[in-house]
Amino acid sequence: MVKQPLYRIKSSVTAAVLAAMSCDASAISLLQAYEAALANDPAYLAAIQDNKAGQQYKVIGRASLLPNISANYSKNINKSEISTTRSLVPVGVTTSEPPVEPDSVKAQATISPEERKYSSLATSIQLRQSVFNLEAWARYKQGISQTLASDAQFLARSQDLILRLASFYATTKYNEDQLALTSSQRDAYAEQKRANERMLQSGEGTKTEVLEAQAKFDLAEAQVLEARDDLAHARNALASMIGQDVTDLDSLDPNFIAKPVTPNSFEAWKEIALERNAEIAIQRFLIESASQEINKNWAGHAPKLDFVASVSKNNSDTVSTFEQNSYVRSVGLQLSVPLYSGGAVTAITAQALANHAKAHADLDAKTKQVLLELRKHHNLTLSGVLRIAAAEKSLASALLLVDATQKSVKGGVRSNLDVLNAKHQVYEARRDLALSRFNFILSTLRLRFFAGTLSANDLKDTATYFIAK
Repeated sequence: MVKQPLYRIKSSVTAAVLAAMSCDASAISLLQAYEAALANDPAYLAAIQDNKAGQQYKVIGRASLLPNISANYSKNINKSEISTTRSLVPVGVTTSEPPVEPDSVKAQATISPEERKYSSLATSIQLRQSVFNLEAWARYKQGISQTLASDAQFLARSQDLILRLASFYATTKYNEDQLALTSSQRDAYAEQKRANERMLQSGEGTKTEVLEAQAKFDLAEAQVLEARDDLAHARNALASMIGQDVTDLDSLDPNFIAKPVTPNSFEAWKEIALERNAEIAIQRFLIESASQEINKNWAGHAPKLDFVASVSKNNSDTVSTFEQNSYVRSVGLQLSVPLYSGGAVTAITAQALANHAKAHADLDAKTKQVLLELRKHHNLTLSGVLRIAAAEKSLASALLLVDATQKSVKGGVRSNLDVLNAKHQVYEARRDLALSRFNFILSTLRLRFFAGTLSANDLKDTATYFIAK
């Protein structure tokens, strides 16, 4: 045995590891896709930031109830020009003449203006604490309801992420299976066409059988092209959500057994939905927010009482004073009583009342919509089990038909055209079976979504329907 250099052995091992990693990376399980979506889905990332912003509503509303402290500082440099006048009568000279009349101002002389500069400095600190403020209290309670609405909105978007991911994953996998199925059917039609041509040349077949096989082959070729386009679109949609290319997915378990969904009755699901559905919860919180908006606007008629404490210090010069200092401390209550605002308070209160009534109507509409979708998917879930059983029986019958038809052809009872028709039934039965299984999976998730209970654990249960290749 020839020994390889150590660096070549390491290189070989590294290459093997990288190759294995690339293979694993190409095959994406449902749970791996979910983890990738949590980190890369644009809609979910936007929902995270929206929820962060929504958390500030309660902080903003609470701020008006807490003390408000402000500090002020000002420093000014002032400049002035001062003019003085001087009498024309010499100093020390007395006269017995009467005083100069106002029209005798000419007896005075003006001295050139004198420019003077002085500064002023003022500092103050004020504390204001609300004692009685109905508007601030309503704003605080409104902030809480808005934050709760934001949390419910984020829960809805989180559940929507699970539902969208499962839908994209199932659609992509279904299109993968359809492409493989249509390709297999096209290849079978091609082989049948060649067989019919050989039989025609040997005098055992007919021109009609050749043409029929050709027609079915052409149709299958078109279906392959359509399936390839559908698969490419589905892969792109899934890739945009998880942030990576999609080349291969886990396969649906061939021993698929539909798990019963509990509770079984619609009324039980209805009670759950009315309590836990995120969209309904959002509307309830919006009603509370609208109610506080009424209180907040009506508070424009109510007085406000604040506790105010301040400290100020002033140091200033003026034209007539120099280095004048003052230090003032004050503590007291400030009462503000609105008297007239031009009808604005009454108008915005009436507006808030109308919005509150609209919020109730929106809740009623949203509740009806949710319950309608809940009933729809509850029925689809129950019927889905029966649809899967019927599709399995249909596939078994179609396979038996193909076998019986092939035996009949050998016995001279049936033609190759009958074989083609029987194989086409097998194709349709396989397609219907796959579709019924994927629809059952998605109906189950949608049922839980509209009930408001959909979580990552439900996605884990769904992942058990798939097996790694």
